[in-house]
Amino acid sequence: MDTDIELIRITDKAQEQLKVIAISQEQASSEETNGVRLKVVGGGCSGLSYKMDFDQAKDSDYQIKLSDECLVLVDPKSAIYLKDVILDFKDGLQGKGFVFNNPNATNTCGCGESFSV
Repeated sequence: MDTDIELIRITDKAQEQLKVIAISQEQASSEETNGVRLKVVGGGCSGLSYKMDFDQAKDSDYQIKLSDECLVLVDPKSAIYLKDVILDFKDGLQGKGFVFNNPNATNTCGCGESFSV
């Protein structure tokens, strides 16, 4: 079953992949991180881009606990752009990776990595 969250929805497939990544990062890194950060930054052909990285939780973050090993973090500024987004993971012949399905985007680039609202 997909996880429904006030902010975003993370499909089962994306949850599984986030957990795998979080566990491998914990084992491979000496840096202290406790979550996968979903973020929106300026840039890209359409003006805004999605970014994923490992980070420490901050008091102001929205925190989505997927398991003991995996915490998803979203800062308040990015939350404005990520509201109602569906995060999915595709691994077909057309490529492999996370896909942000954003119903608020008025324009997206051809590669799907940047958008505008």
